[in-house]
Amino acid sequence: MKKGKKYLEAAKLIDRTKKYAVDEAVDLVKKTSYVKFDATVEVAFRLNLDPRKAEQNLRGAIVLPHGTGKVSRVIVIAQGEKAKEAEAAGADHVGAAELIQKIAGGWFDFDVMVATPDMMGQLGKLGRILGPKGLMPNPKTGTVTMDVEKAVHEIKNGKIEYRVDKVGNIHAPIGRVSFTAEQLKENVQTLYNQLARIKPTTVKGTYMKSITMSSSMSPGVHLDSESLRAGK
Repeated sequence: MKKGKKYLEAAKLIDRTKKYAVDEAVDLVKKTSYVKFDATVEVAFRLNLDPRKAEQNLRGAIVLPHGTGKVSRVIVIAQGEKAKEAEAAGADHVGAAELIQKIAGGWFDFDVMVATPDMMGQLGKLGRILGPKGLMPNPKTGTVTMDVEKAVHEIKNGKIEYRVDKVGNIHAPIGRVSFTAEQLKENVQTLYNQLARIKPTTVKGTYMKSITMSSSMSPGVHLDSESLRAGK
């Protein structure tokens, strides 16, 4: 794919053969963002994992200290007291059977779904619709829970989900270009610490093969994992 002039100019600032310390990498990502909007900053971990093995199919969620710069629209599938709790916590939409019906009809005006365990039976029939979109609630990510208040608060305060893809990579947003260097650094450090903590015991050899940080439509910057390890 042919790269545009601005992309190529940005790429000249990055030494593709070098692994940058986290401070340098963050500065470069901010400097090489050339789009006219407040670009999302992402990090990609290339991991030595085989997602076909259950214990290596990593999935979970974590609250970043400075959020992602995006406020997620949260829907909660619950009844009675739990529905009231969700509304009080600031959920954007709360309901049960009528909301499930609305989604079945093609309504997806939300980013994250939370559900109480008793509602999962009814939600099961939406698996084919919600699954491919990554919207199906899951206990591993804290979205199937009785503590809906905590779940809504965490999501609104910058909780992100991560999941290994088919080739063993994890991609996640860690903020925006407008964030301070310190905020981006603390967010990427938090995610690194989490992935290091949950390293499967069955991994042979190097666990984290490479770590790359980039902003929307801009070239990637390779991170030196040693600088993140030192910051733990």
